[in-house]
Amino acid sequence: MEKVVTPLESGEIDIKLMGIALEVAREAETEQEVPVGAVLVDSEGKIIAAAGNRIVSGHDPTGHAEIRVLRAAASRLGNYRLPGTTLYVTLEPCAMCAAAMVHARIRRLVFGAGDPKAGAVVSKYRLGSDGLLNHSFLVTGGVLAEECSLLLQNFFQMRRS
Repeated sequence: MEKVVTPLESGEIDIKLMGIALEVAREAETEQEVPVGAVLVDSEGKIIAAAGNRIVSGHDPTGHAEIRVLRAAASRLGNYRLPGTTLYVTLEPCAMCAAAMVHARIRRLVFGAGDPKAGAVVSKYRLGSDGLLNHSFLVTGGVLAEECSLLLQNFFQMRRS
């Protein structure tokens, strides 16, 4: 089983890249999408792809930010395997997205806000780090968690009013 790293153990690069994921999430929000953003980087920290949610506007139940960024990166690199990469996402991934990360063979996941209702990496399940599948990835949770959580809370508050 892979270690879950706390935000105190993550570095400045994690904070910088999560900040970019937050920018992408804000862009998704302008499209009336749930503001979730994802950024995938290579082993040197260079951005390969970035994407926000496009579930509603794309009429796509699989249009989660993580899935969109994995698709874009695989297309750009010409390979469905993405070894050595790190995925930054503002919200803990769901089961669909965590499974896609296993199939893509990402090296590491860094997320912002936890998701107690549907989070499949640490909250509800441990997909990708429980040792039960054919690939595992490192997990760092809670990077810029407050900012990521507030963005989502404000979005849903506005939507309800």
